[in-house]
Amino acid sequence: MTHAGNSGPRSQWNSRFSVQEYVYGTKPNDFLAESAASLPPAPARVLSLGEGEGRNAVYLASLGHEVTAVDASDVGLRKAERLAAERGVSLKTVVSDLADFTFAPGAWDAVVSIFCHLPMPLRRQVHRAAAASLRPGGVLILEAYTPAQLAMRTGGPPLRELLYTAEELREDFEGLELPILRERERDVVEGKLHTGRAAVVQVLGRKPAG
Repeated sequence: MTHAGNSGPRSQWNSRFSVQEYVYGTKPNDFLAESAASLPPAPARVLSLGEGEGRNAVYLASLGHEVTAVDASDVGLRKAERLAAERGVSLKTVVSDLADFTFAPGAWDAVVSIFCHLPMPLRRQVHRAAAASLRPGGVLILEAYTPAQLAMRTGGPPLRELLYTAEELREDFEGLELPILRERERDVVEGKLHTGRAAVVQVLGRKPAG
């Protein structure tokens, strides 16, 4: 979800998610699906940030993981719970602005952030806390839009300060091994709000085991 995120007014996201349809679709993000094999073996404890309507959390739960979905929108998370029930999986949902969420050190086997766009300095605060919350060997998966997305107009927040570069994320996740850190263009088709050629940054990070 293009969560300008959890920093935006809860009412804005509740309004967006209050329609019957899943505005970002019900299929998982492509990069998350491609990276799922890098997650620790199931059942891993996975935290999904800015989860919205649940498509990514439900996918991870379908792989056998124990997933906690966090979002500022209670409306979005109710849809996530409904989608989980339809798919026969279970989720834990937490309604919280990420500015207020407690990241317990070493609590998670994996943290996932898909199109969860936050302003500085909250972005750096959340990313560093997320990295610290990984256990040794834990994995971080992130995809977000880059500033080049402003010219694409195919989804995402229309503000530069909510868009991420690879170098910014390298600094945010200092201390993690980064086997994937890249900016690229790809076709994103995720519901009606993310559709078309897009400029994204992708991160697969791992906390050193030692």
